[in-house]
Amino acid sequence: MEDFQPAVRMARKKQKRTFVKGVVTGVMSTLCILALLSMAGMFWIQGRFSTGGGVFGSASENIVDGSVRNKINELSAIIRQYYYEDVDTKALTDGLYKGLFASLGDPYSAYYNEDEYEELMISAEAKYSGIGAVLQQNSKTMEVHIVRVYEGTPAQKAGLKAGDRVLQVEDIEASSIQLAELVTHIRGEENSKVYLKVLREGEPEPIEYRVKRSRVDVPTVQGMMLEDDIGYIGIAEFGEATAKAFKLQVRELQDQGMEKMVVDLRDNPGGMLTSVTEILDYILPEGLIVYTEDKYGNRQEEESDAEHYLDLPMAVLINGNSASSSEIFAGAIRDYNYGTLIGTTTYGKGIVQTVRSLSDNSAIKLTTAKYFTPKGENIHGKGIEPDIELEYKYTGKENEEFDYTKDNQIKRAVRELQAE
Repeated sequence: MEDFQPAVRMARKKQKRTFVKGVVTGVMSTLCILALLSMAGMFWIQGRFSTGGGVFGSASENIVDGSVRNKINELSAIIRQYYYEDVDTKALTDGLYKGLFASLGDPYSAYYNEDEYEELMISAEAKYSGIGAVLQQNSKTMEVHIVRVYEGTPAQKAGLKAGDRVLQVEDIEASSIQLAELVTHIRGEENSKVYLKVLREGEPEPIEYRVKRSRVDVPTVQGMMLEDDIGYIGIAEFGEATAKAFKLQVRELQDQGMEKMVVDLRDNPGGMLTSVTEILDYILPEGLIVYTEDKYGNRQEEESDAEHYLDLPMAVLINGNSASSSEIFAGAIRDYNYGTLIGTTTYGKGIVQTVRSLSDNSAIKLTTAKYFTPKGENIHGKGIEPDIELEYKYTGKENEEFDYTKDNQIKRAVRELQAE
């Protein structure tokens, strides 16, 4: 279903209350749109850190006292004098900053140097020179897999497939570094080529590719009429333009007679909080959509207003790769009993990361809060269970054009909506 599933990013709308400015939720240990970065498993809130002690806290303890500074200088002097090659001072200092965040033991908190932060910003735009696939990294094993290949992109044309395990990018072992850094080696100048080695299930030996990079504009929403009065809208991730695209797709399908709707969030790693809340505001009647709480008990809420709601019977498809913003969507639909969840339990990403740029154009991403569904459930580490448990099975042939009638989860959604 990867080739058919939508893609788009979304337009931000006025919010009665905002978490701060700009948010991304994502999944797994880190999820990236190949050669960009769709930072997995995170809320992305850019701006002020609000804590009980004020902006970014009062920092009553300074870990870099005189003895620490002296030791850092002593260690760096030893490295400079005795390390067998020349030393990059910037790399050393970046390592210090990265190590500080790594010591938290939180795979979602990180330091980004200027170049890495620029990559992060490019990813939010959903426009880049890359190969057009989505990567996922397991935070424990560090294994990297392709979870989606976009239609018409260099990745698809080269023959890469969802499910491929990425072993090597250029001369770098994929599991040796964080995904955020790995994708910087996949991105590059337009028309240049990148070398990848992948392992595919059923193949005895790794497969090597040289993929030509090109400009990739990633869509996130796609829809079609299924049968009777049932429409289908797939959301690949919640980006900057997704809400606008979603509303447009709803109106187009209603013009074609849609009175019931299937929303497909399978393999959707998340995205911007403002995106998913704008869509839910459009769908749901007045009420709480989601809220966050930090360790000081500070609570911030997102709500749907009474101006508009979409009064349509709905089925929502989810799976283990549906995370963060997808889980906010599924959790709100479930708590309001506004639709039927079909598929398998979601990933379970219920914590919030805040991204803040620093004065030298570097940035940090820090886990700052938990988020909760309207009824007060934090799903971190648990996920959201479907109303109807159904493992995915596609009965069509691999190389044929996608046929929704051979997707057992879509067929079940249609059957449930027909019964209403």
